[in-house]
Amino acid sequence: MENPRQHAAERNRAARRLTWRKAPRRDTCPQSRAEIDVDAAWIAAFGGSLIATRCLQSPGAARPAGVRRRDAIVASLGTVSGIALRPAHAAAFPDRTVRIVVPYSAGVGPDVIARSVADRLARLWGQPVLVDNKPGASGIVAFGEVRRTPADGHTLFLADTATLAVNPLLHATLPYDPVHDLVPLTLLFRATFLLWVGSDSRFRGVAGLLEAARRTQDAVSYATLGNGHASHVAIETFAHAANVRMLHVPFKDVGAMLSAVASGDVDFTAIGMNTASGLMASGRLRPLAVAASRRLAAHPAIPTLLEAGGPAVEMHPWAALVAVARTPPAVLQQLRRDLAVVLDTADVRERADIAGFEITPSTARALSERVEADMALYAPLIREGRVARL
Repeated sequence: MENPRQHAAERNRAARRLTWRKAPRRDTCPQSRAEIDVDAAWIAAFGGSLIATRCLQSPGAARPAGVRRRDAIVASLGTVSGIALRPAHAAAFPDRTVRIVVPYSAGVGPDVIARSVADRLARLWGQPVLVDNKPGASGIVAFGEVRRTPADGHTLFLADTATLAVNPLLHATLPYDPVHDLVPLTLLFRATFLLWVGSDSRFRGVAGLLEAARRTQDAVSYATLGNGHASHVAIETFAHAANVRMLHVPFKDVGAMLSAVASGDVDFTAIGMNTASGLMASGRLRPLAVAASRRLAAHPAIPTLLEAGGPAVEMHPWAALVAVARTPPAVLQQLRRDLAVVLDTADVRERADIAGFEITPSTARALSERVEADMALYAPLIREGRVARL
């Protein structure tokens, strides 16, 4: 039977031999983004991220006095991957497969980003990182399961606007407590919603849609993926700001929802460009406005809500990674550090761009503040009955 300790020692010796042979000497961090990528790539391949993180934060910065590059690399390999410089009794992290539970179906935007991050983490750690899709119920069932897993960092959860900011407002009871059952790691990305109508819609712009809604309550209908879904709270935020009441038509499936809008059975919806682009290309859906402070670079002809005659409302649903509460601080520190490196890699950002998302890494504190801000934004919608409390 293979001796794990002997195997780890052999890996460490091999890593150091390759490090001494291939590493160019530097007394400062690389100056450019491209140089940083090259400088950090082979370090990350052995599990290290300390140098990469330092240089990403301060390109061109001097290394600490008396610290040689190869010393920093050995420290990085030891403290991050556990293959060197660890006491014999300390367990490496990760020491087995890591699972990222995603409350979305395979193939949709958040799943695509989760798999991109998982691939990078697997390469960084030398351990498998699997995406486990558990869609439905706005993430309630999925996170209810995650909270019962060991608090060792080997199970992570892709939380989103609904899981952390909306569900606690909507539900009198939940199978999880977002304050006590999880610990924030980082924001992952944010999306931008647009308002969409069928190509033959009676509404040529946002101003006409709001005028009809003001004349008669519930005369204008909108489609979402259910009570409390990101699309629901986004549209009701828009309606609240415009001081109108519209008819909510919930759907269980995004395909059915978009088909209903395209056919004119429902007047409009709010969804990201990546989800609706196929129907736009085929001429079945037409964008009225982008719910952001500026136009989309890839679609500069689409006006913002404010430019189109609507309120200055932004619709940016987001996603984040969280761990189970009581995960050891050293593991949390490594997870945050390694995620910061992974989220800054070119391939992760490129995949996000293709999916219509913006990568938005953050500190744990910034993630907590985002949740608090969104809860304050959505609370009036529930008090006014615009979003039903369950």
